[in-house]
Amino acid sequence: MSTLVSPFTERRMAEIVEKVRYGERLTLEDGVYLYETDDLLTLGQLANEANLRKNGKKVYFIENMSLYFTNVCEARCAFCNFRKDQGDEGAYTLSGQEMIDYVEQHIHPGVREFHIVGGHNQHVPFQYYVDSLKALHDKYPHVTLKAYTAAEIDFFTRISGLSIEEVLQELRKAGLQTLTGGGAEILSDQYRQKMKVTKANVERYLEVHRTAHKLGMKTHTTMLYGSVESYEDRVSHMLQIRELQDETNGFMVFIPLSMQPKSKNAGIMRRNSAYEDLKTIAISRLMLDNIQHVKAYFINIGPQLTQVALSFGASDVHGTIVREQISHAAGALTPAGLTRKELIWLVKGAGRIPVERDTFYNEIQVYE
Repeated sequence: MSTLVSPFTERRMAEIVEKVRYGERLTLEDGVYLYETDDLLTLGQLANEANLRKNGKKVYFIENMSLYFTNVCEARCAFCNFRKDQGDEGAYTLSGQEMIDYVEQHIHPGVREFHIVGGHNQHVPFQYYVDSLKALHDKYPHVTLKAYTAAEIDFFTRISGLSIEEVLQELRKAGLQTLTGGGAEILSDQYRQKMKVTKANVERYLEVHRTAHKLGMKTHTTMLYGSVESYEDRVSHMLQIRELQDETNGFMVFIPLSMQPKSKNAGIMRRNSAYEDLKTIAISRLMLDNIQHVKAYFINIGPQLTQVALSFGASDVHGTIVREQISHAAGALTPAGLTRKELIWLVKGAGRIPVERDTFYNEIQVYE
Protein backbone atom coordinates (compact mmCIF):
# COMPACT_ATOMS: atom_id res chain seq x y z
CA MET A 1 0.00 0.00 0.00
CA SER A 2 2.96 2.32 0.15
CA THR A 3 2.16 3.40 -3.41
CA LEU A 4 -0.87 5.20 -2.00
CA VAL A 5 1.25 7.79 -0.27
CA SER A 6 3.00 10.42 -2.38
CA PRO A 7 4.72 13.68 -1.52
CA PHE A 8 1.38 15.39 -2.22
CA THR A 9 -0.63 13.25 0.22
CA GLU A 10 -1.90 15.15 3.26
CA ARG A 11 -0.46 13.98 6.57
CA ARG A 12 -3.89 12.98 7.93
CA MET A 13 -4.62 10.88 4.85
CA ALA A 14 -1.19 9.22 5.14
CA GLU A 15 -1.98 8.36 8.76
CA ILE A 16 -5.28 6.76 7.72
CA VAL A 17 -3.50 4.78 5.02
CA GLU A 18 -1.13 3.45 7.68
CA LYS A 19 -4.02 2.54 9.99
CA VAL A 20 -5.74 0.56 7.26
CA ARG A 21 -2.43 -1.06 6.27
CA TYR A 22 -1.88 -2.39 9.78
CA GLY A 23 -5.48 -3.35 10.45
CA GLU A 24 -6.20 -0.56 12.91
CA ARG A 25 -9.84 0.46 12.97
CA LEU A 26 -10.91 3.85 11.70
CA THR A 27 -12.64 6.23 14.10
CA LEU A 28 -15.55 8.61 13.74
CA GLU A 29 -13.07 11.44 13.20
CA ASP A 30 -11.28 9.44 10.49
CA GLY A 31 -14.53 8.82 8.64
CA VAL A 32 -15.55 12.48 8.78
CA TYR A 33 -12.11 13.49 7.49
CA LEU A 34 -12.48 11.10 4.55
CA TYR A 35 -15.77 12.78 3.65
CA GLU A 36 -14.14 16.20 3.85
CA THR A 37 -10.97 15.43 1.89
CA ASP A 38 -10.77 16.20 -1.81
CA ASP A 39 -8.26 13.38 -2.30
CA LEU A 40 -10.80 11.10 -3.95
CA LEU A 41 -8.24 8.95 -5.76
CA THR A 42 -6.27 8.01 -2.65
CA LEU A 43 -9.53 7.24 -0.85
CA GLY A 44 -10.73 5.12 -3.74
CA GLN A 45 -7.46 3.23 -4.05
CA LEU A 46 -7.39 2.54 -0.32
CA ALA A 47 -10.95 1.18 -0.39
CA ASN A 48 -10.18 -0.82 -3.51
CA GLU A 49 -7.22 -2.52 -1.87
CA ALA A 50 -9.27 -3.24 1.27
CA ASN A 51 -11.92 -4.87 -0.90
CA LEU A 52 -9.37 -6.86 -2.93
CA ARG A 53 -8.02 -8.33 0.30
CA LYS A 54 -11.51 -9.49 1.24
CA ASN A 55 -12.97 -10.54 -2.09
CA GLY A 56 -10.27 -10.52 -4.75
CA LYS A 57 -11.63 -9.42 -8.14
CA LYS A 58 -14.92 -11.25 -7.72
CA VAL A 59 -18.10 -9.16 -7.95
CA TYR A 60 -21.39 -10.75 -7.00
CA PHE A 61 -24.93 -10.54 -8.37
CA ILE A 62 -28.16 -12.52 -8.10
CA GLU A 63 -31.13 -13.17 -10.33
CA ASN A 64 -33.98 -11.79 -8.27
CA MET A 65 -37.36 -10.06 -8.46
CA SER A 66 -38.57 -7.14 -6.36
CA LEU A 67 -42.14 -7.60 -5.16
CA TYR A 68 -44.44 -5.15 -3.39
CA PHE A 69 -47.64 -6.52 -1.84
CA THR A 70 -48.97 -3.12 -0.74
CA ASN A 71 -48.15 0.56 -1.02
CA VAL A 72 -50.62 1.61 1.68
CA CYS A 73 -48.61 2.93 4.61
CA GLU A 74 -49.30 4.59 7.94
CA ALA A 75 -45.86 6.23 7.93
CA ARG A 76 -45.26 9.56 6.19
CA CYS A 77 -41.49 9.70 5.75
CA ALA A 78 -40.51 12.98 4.09
CA PHE A 79 -38.40 11.27 1.42
CA CYS A 80 -40.98 8.67 0.31
CA ASN A 81 -43.07 8.98 -2.83
CA PHE A 82 -44.09 5.30 -2.89
CA ARG A 83 -46.61 5.31 -0.03
CA LYS A 84 -50.36 5.87 -0.39
CA ASP A 85 -53.28 6.26 1.97
CA GLN A 86 -56.08 3.72 1.81
CA GLY A 87 -58.50 4.87 -0.91
CA ASP A 88 -55.97 7.05 -2.74
CA GLU A 89 -55.73 6.72 -6.50
CA GLY A 90 -53.11 4.06 -7.18
CA ALA A 91 -53.29 2.53 -3.70
CA TYR A 92 -53.26 -1.27 -3.70
CA THR A 93 -53.03 -4.30 -1.46
CA LEU A 94 -52.52 -7.57 -3.30
CA SER A 95 -53.63 -10.99 -2.16
CA GLY A 96 -51.23 -13.89 -2.32
CA GLN A 97 -52.90 -15.15 -5.50
CA GLU A 98 -52.76 -11.71 -7.12
CA MET A 99 -49.02 -11.57 -6.43
CA ILE A 100 -48.59 -15.07 -7.84
CA ASP A 101 -50.41 -13.95 -10.97
CA TYR A 102 -47.99 -11.02 -11.28
CA VAL A 103 -44.96 -13.24 -10.73
CA GLU A 104 -46.19 -15.73 -13.33
CA GLN A 105 -46.16 -12.94 -15.93
CA HIS A 106 -42.58 -11.86 -15.21
CA ILE A 107 -40.60 -14.70 -13.64
CA HIS A 108 -38.00 -16.68 -15.58
CA PRO A 109 -36.30 -19.94 -14.62
CA GLY A 110 -33.13 -18.29 -13.28
CA VAL A 111 -34.81 -16.30 -10.47
CA ARG A 112 -33.46 -17.39 -7.09
CA GLU A 113 -34.80 -14.70 -4.78
CA PHE A 114 -37.91 -12.64 -4.14
CA HIS A 115 -37.01 -9.28 -2.58
CA ILE A 116 -40.19 -8.24 -0.75
CA VAL A 117 -40.88 -4.88 0.89
CA GLY A 118 -43.88 -2.59 1.06
CA GLY A 119 -45.99 -0.20 3.05
CA HIS A 120 -46.98 -0.45 6.71
CA ASN A 121 -50.64 -1.15 5.96
CA GLN A 122 -52.54 -0.93 9.23
CA HIS A 123 -55.81 -1.91 7.51
CA VAL A 124 -54.85 -5.57 7.30
CA PRO A 125 -53.85 -7.91 10.18
CA PHE A 126 -50.41 -9.40 10.75
CA GLN A 127 -51.75 -12.69 9.41
CA TYR A 128 -52.04 -11.06 5.98
CA TYR A 129 -48.26 -10.58 5.88
CA VAL A 130 -47.70 -14.16 7.04
CA ASP A 131 -50.11 -15.53 4.44
CA SER A 132 -48.49 -13.42 1.71
CA LEU A 133 -45.16 -15.14 2.27
CA LYS A 134 -46.72 -18.57 2.62
CA ALA A 135 -48.52 -18.23 -0.72
CA LEU A 136 -45.24 -17.47 -2.48
CA HIS A 137 -43.30 -20.14 -0.61
CA ASP A 138 -45.89 -22.81 -1.42
CA LYS A 139 -45.90 -21.87 -5.13
CA TYR A 140 -42.13 -21.28 -5.49
CA PRO A 141 -40.40 -23.35 -2.76
CA HIS A 142 -37.05 -23.13 -4.61
CA VAL A 143 -36.98 -19.30 -4.47
CA THR A 144 -35.50 -17.65 -1.35
CA LEU A 145 -37.83 -15.24 0.44
CA LYS A 146 -35.90 -12.12 1.42
CA ALA A 147 -38.72 -10.16 2.95
CA TYR A 148 -39.56 -7.14 5.06
CA THR A 149 -37.42 -4.45 6.62
CA ALA A 150 -36.65 -4.17 10.32
CA ALA A 151 -39.13 -1.27 10.36
CA GLU A 152 -41.82 -3.57 8.98
CA ILE A 153 -40.99 -6.20 11.61
CA ASP A 154 -41.36 -3.52 14.31
CA PHE A 155 -44.70 -2.51 12.75
CA PHE A 156 -45.83 -6.15 12.85
CA THR A 157 -45.11 -6.29 16.59
CA ARG A 158 -47.45 -3.34 17.11
CA ILE A 159 -50.36 -4.69 15.09
CA SER A 160 -50.01 -8.25 16.41
CA GLY A 161 -49.03 -7.75 20.05
CA LEU A 162 -46.21 -10.23 19.55
CA SER A 163 -42.54 -9.76 20.41
CA ILE A 164 -39.87 -9.29 17.75
CA GLU A 165 -38.77 -12.89 18.18
CA GLU A 166 -42.34 -14.21 17.96
CA VAL A 167 -43.02 -12.20 14.79
CA LEU A 168 -39.84 -13.52 13.18
CA GLN A 169 -40.66 -17.10 14.17
CA GLU A 170 -44.13 -16.86 12.62
CA LEU A 171 -42.70 -15.44 9.40
CA ARG A 172 -40.01 -18.11 9.29
CA LYS A 173 -42.68 -20.81 9.52
CA ALA A 174 -44.25 -19.19 6.43
CA GLY A 175 -40.96 -19.35 4.52
CA LEU A 176 -38.97 -16.24 5.48
CA GLN A 177 -35.22 -16.82 5.23
CA THR A 178 -33.65 -13.38 5.56
CA LEU A 179 -34.56 -9.71 6.14
CA THR A 180 -33.99 -6.90 3.68
CA GLY A 181 -31.83 -4.00 4.83
CA GLY A 182 -34.26 -1.11 4.46
CA GLY A 183 -35.77 1.06 7.17
CA ALA A 184 -32.40 2.12 8.56
CA GLU A 185 -32.37 5.47 6.73
CA ILE A 186 -29.88 7.30 9.00
CA LEU A 187 -29.48 5.80 12.46
CA SER A 188 -30.03 9.06 14.32
CA ASP A 189 -33.22 9.82 16.22
CA GLN A 190 -32.68 13.54 15.54
CA TYR A 191 -32.52 12.83 11.80
CA ARG A 192 -35.63 10.65 12.05
CA GLN A 193 -37.52 13.48 13.71
CA LYS A 194 -36.48 15.97 11.02
CA MET A 195 -37.42 13.60 8.19
CA LYS A 196 -40.68 12.49 9.84
CA VAL A 197 -39.52 8.89 10.10
CA THR A 198 -42.17 7.74 12.57
CA LYS A 199 -41.49 4.03 12.01
CA ALA A 200 -38.94 2.01 14.03
CA ASN A 201 -36.47 4.18 15.92
CA VAL A 202 -32.73 3.52 16.00
CA GLU A 203 -32.90 1.17 18.99
CA ARG A 204 -35.71 -0.90 17.46
CA TYR A 205 -34.03 -1.16 14.05
CA LEU A 206 -30.89 -2.55 15.63
CA GLU A 207 -32.83 -4.81 18.00
CA VAL A 208 -34.76 -6.43 15.15
CA HIS A 209 -31.53 -7.36 13.38
CA ARG A 210 -29.91 -8.43 16.67
CA THR A 211 -32.85 -10.76 17.33
CA ALA A 212 -32.80 -12.14 13.78
CA HIS A 213 -29.09 -12.85 14.08
CA LYS A 214 -29.58 -14.62 17.42
CA LEU A 215 -32.15 -16.84 15.69
CA GLY A 216 -29.49 -17.81 13.17
CA MET A 217 -30.64 -15.55 10.34
CA LYS A 218 -28.20 -13.64 8.15
CA THR A 219 -29.50 -10.21 7.11
CA HIS A 220 -28.77 -7.11 5.04
CA THR A 221 -28.45 -3.48 6.14
CA THR A 222 -28.60 -0.09 4.43
CA MET A 223 -27.95 3.63 4.82
CA LEU A 224 -30.06 6.20 2.97
CA TYR A 225 -27.85 9.27 2.53
CA GLY A 226 -28.10 12.64 0.85
CA SER A 227 -30.71 14.73 2.68
CA VAL A 228 -30.36 16.63 5.97
CA GLU A 229 -27.80 14.44 7.71
CA SER A 230 -24.23 15.50 8.45
CA TYR A 231 -21.07 13.59 7.61
CA GLU A 232 -20.84 12.77 11.30
CA ASP A 233 -24.35 11.26 11.15
CA ARG A 234 -23.34 9.01 8.27
CA VAL A 235 -20.16 7.79 9.92
CA SER A 236 -21.96 7.30 13.24
CA HIS A 237 -24.50 5.18 11.36
CA MET A 238 -21.71 2.97 10.02
CA LEU A 239 -20.16 2.64 13.47
CA GLN A 240 -23.45 1.50 15.01
CA ILE A 241 -23.73 -1.17 12.32
CA ARG A 242 -20.08 -2.15 12.89
CA GLU A 243 -20.69 -2.48 16.62
CA LEU A 244 -23.69 -4.77 16.12
CA GLN A 245 -21.71 -6.82 13.60
CA ASP A 246 -18.96 -7.27 16.20
CA GLU A 247 -21.63 -8.64 18.53
CA THR A 248 -23.53 -10.94 16.14
CA ASN A 249 -21.65 -11.34 12.83
CA GLY A 250 -25.07 -11.48 11.17
CA PHE A 251 -24.84 -8.88 8.39
CA MET A 252 -23.83 -10.15 4.95
CA VAL A 253 -23.67 -6.84 3.12
CA PHE A 254 -23.90 -3.07 3.65
CA ILE A 255 -25.88 -1.14 1.06
CA PRO A 256 -25.44 2.65 0.78
CA LEU A 257 -28.58 4.04 -0.87
CA SER A 258 -28.26 7.38 -2.63
CA MET A 259 -31.31 9.55 -1.89
CA GLN A 260 -33.57 10.18 -4.89
CA PRO A 261 -35.50 13.43 -5.39
CA LYS A 262 -39.29 13.31 -5.40
CA SER A 263 -39.54 14.18 -9.09
CA LYS A 264 -37.88 12.71 -12.15
CA ASN A 265 -37.75 16.28 -13.45
CA ALA A 266 -35.57 17.40 -10.57
CA GLY A 267 -32.31 18.93 -11.75
CA ILE A 268 -28.83 17.72 -10.94
CA MET A 269 -28.57 20.11 -7.98
CA ARG A 270 -31.29 18.08 -6.24
CA ARG A 271 -29.37 14.84 -6.60
CA ASN A 272 -26.27 13.44 -4.94
CA SER A 273 -23.16 13.97 -7.02
CA ALA A 274 -21.18 11.06 -8.42
CA TYR A 275 -18.33 12.33 -6.25
CA GLU A 276 -20.46 11.94 -3.12
CA ASP A 277 -21.70 8.49 -4.15
CA LEU A 278 -18.18 7.16 -4.76
CA LYS A 279 -16.93 8.63 -1.49
CA THR A 280 -19.75 6.99 0.45
CA ILE A 281 -19.08 3.56 -1.04
CA ALA A 282 -15.35 3.86 -0.38
CA ILE A 283 -15.79 5.11 3.18
CA SER A 284 -18.32 2.34 3.86
CA ARG A 285 -15.75 -0.22 2.79
CA LEU A 286 -13.09 1.25 5.08
CA MET A 287 -15.27 1.82 8.14
CA LEU A 288 -17.09 -1.53 7.98
CA ASP A 289 -14.07 -3.78 8.18
CA ASN A 290 -16.14 -6.64 9.64
CA ILE A 291 -18.76 -6.88 6.86
CA GLN A 292 -17.76 -8.92 3.83
CA HIS A 293 -19.52 -6.96 1.10
CA VAL A 294 -20.45 -3.39 0.20
CA LYS A 295 -23.05 -3.07 -2.54
CA ALA A 296 -23.13 -0.59 -5.41
CA TYR A 297 -26.87 -0.25 -6.06
CA PHE A 298 -27.27 0.55 -9.76
CA ILE A 299 -30.90 1.52 -9.26
CA ASN A 300 -29.78 4.64 -7.40
CA ILE A 301 -26.39 5.47 -8.89
CA GLY A 302 -26.74 4.11 -12.43
CA PRO A 303 -24.92 1.29 -14.24
CA GLN A 304 -21.91 3.33 -15.38
CA LEU A 305 -21.13 4.73 -11.92
CA THR A 306 -21.67 1.23 -10.54
CA GLN A 307 -18.82 0.09 -12.77
CA VAL A 308 -16.54 2.78 -11.34
CA ALA A 309 -17.66 1.90 -7.81
CA LEU A 310 -16.14 -1.55 -8.26
CA SER A 311 -12.76 0.20 -8.05
CA PHE A 312 -13.89 2.12 -4.95
CA GLY A 313 -14.60 -0.78 -2.60
CA ALA A 314 -17.84 -2.34 -3.87
CA SER A 315 -18.04 -6.11 -4.40
CA ASP A 316 -21.74 -6.56 -5.20
CA VAL A 317 -24.05 -5.07 -7.85
CA HIS A 318 -27.34 -6.44 -6.47
CA GLY A 319 -29.39 -8.30 -9.07
CA THR A 320 -31.73 -8.37 -12.02
CA ILE A 321 -34.62 -6.91 -9.94
CA VAL A 322 -37.04 -6.98 -12.95
CA ARG A 323 -39.20 -3.99 -11.91
CA GLU A 324 -38.02 -1.77 -9.05
CA GLN A 325 -40.70 0.63 -7.79
CA ILE A 326 -39.66 2.53 -4.66
CA SER A 327 -36.73 4.56 -6.02
CA HIS A 328 -38.55 4.99 -9.32
CA ALA A 329 -41.65 6.29 -7.54
CA ALA A 330 -39.30 9.09 -6.52
CA GLY A 331 -36.95 10.50 -9.13
CA ALA A 332 -34.67 7.64 -10.12
CA LEU A 333 -33.67 7.92 -13.78
CA THR A 334 -31.95 4.52 -13.93
CA PRO A 335 -33.20 1.25 -15.45
CA ALA A 336 -35.81 -0.55 -13.32
CA GLY A 337 -33.84 -3.77 -13.79
CA LEU A 338 -31.01 -5.40 -15.73
CA THR A 339 -30.66 -8.83 -17.30
CA ARG A 340 -28.06 -11.41 -16.31
CA LYS A 341 -26.16 -10.69 -19.52
CA GLU A 342 -26.15 -6.96 -18.79
CA LEU A 343 -24.87 -7.51 -15.24
CA ILE A 344 -22.10 -9.77 -16.51
CA TRP A 345 -21.18 -7.15 -19.13
CA LEU A 346 -21.22 -4.42 -16.46
CA VAL A 347 -18.86 -6.30 -14.16
CA LYS A 348 -16.50 -7.48 -16.89
CA GLY A 349 -16.38 -3.93 -18.24
CA ALA A 350 -14.89 -2.88 -14.91
CA GLY A 351 -12.14 -5.48 -15.19
CA ARG A 352 -13.70 -7.71 -12.55
CA ILE A 353 -14.95 -11.31 -12.41
CA PRO A 354 -18.76 -11.67 -12.35
CA VAL A 355 -20.07 -14.26 -9.89
CA GLU A 356 -23.69 -15.30 -9.85
CA ARG A 357 -24.65 -16.01 -6.23
CA ASP A 358 -27.58 -17.05 -4.12
CA THR A 359 -29.01 -14.87 -1.37
CA PHE A 360 -26.35 -16.03 1.10
CA TYR A 361 -23.35 -15.43 -1.19
CA ASN A 362 -22.88 -19.07 -2.10
CA GLU A 363 -21.37 -19.06 -5.58
CA ILE A 364 -23.57 -20.47 -8.35
CA GLN A 365 -21.41 -19.70 -11.37
CA VAL A 366 -18.19 -17.79 -11.96
CA TYR A 367 -17.96 -16.06 -15.36
CA GLU A 368 -14.23 -15.96 -15.97
